[in-house]
Amino acid sequence: MSVVVRFPSLLAAFALMLLASCWLAPTAARAQGQQRVVQFTGIVATGDSLLGVPGATVFVPKAGRGTATNAYGYFSIPVVAGDSIVIRSLGYRNQYVVIPADYPRQSYSVIVQLREDVTVLPEVRVFPYATEKAFKEAFLALRLPKEKGSSAADNLNQDILRRIFNNAPVTSMGNYRQTLQAQQLDQQRRMGMGPSPYTNNPLLNPFSWLQLIKQVKDGEFKKKEGVDY
Repeated sequence: MSVVVRFPSLLAAFALMLLASCWLAPTAARAQGQQRVVQFTGIVATGDSLLGVPGATVFVPKAGRGTATNAYGYFSIPVVAGDSIVIRSLGYRNQYVVIPADYPRQSYSVIVQLREDVTVLPEVRVFPYATEKAFKEAFLALRLPKEKGSSAADNLNQDILRRIFNNAPVTSMGNYRQTLQAQQLDQQRRMGMGPSPYTNNPLLNPFSWLQLIKQVKDGEFKKKEGVDY
């Protein structure tokens, strides 16, 4: 069932339309003045591969803010529709991404592939003289001191090296190594594998007794003629 509204006069209908237009005008103007916020996300990769670039900067020059990619090359930053974003990393060329001004969605995702930027610096030669010719002449005229009587020979003197070795204190690394060796030796002694007063005594070693008996049987201890003991 339809409802028909009858206006009493044309003037009343015009006033109603004017009132409706005045009520909707501020809303339309406010909607046109606002800019849509878009969540800009993506991955920064190297070339044609999918290896992420960690630490790459994603910067919005217009807003003066940005972010950096994580260890996997992923980033996420809120931007405004119509912004231009610069993506850059050391050793790569800068890449630019522009968000469309009329982009209707709330998220914008991309995969940015950075290209290597190789810069070859020219060769630089540094000489201590004004010209290369002067440097060659000075180098050829150089007279090196003889080894005998030089400071290098004095530093390698055996007496000086022995004196330094005997008087030099033990370093922290030397103390640490000595402590570990003492602990290892003590553990071997307690397990019966290291040297001790008992293991070094030949009278307590059964193998030494067997060797002594064999030597007696073989007559190794008999006095031989012509041998002065």
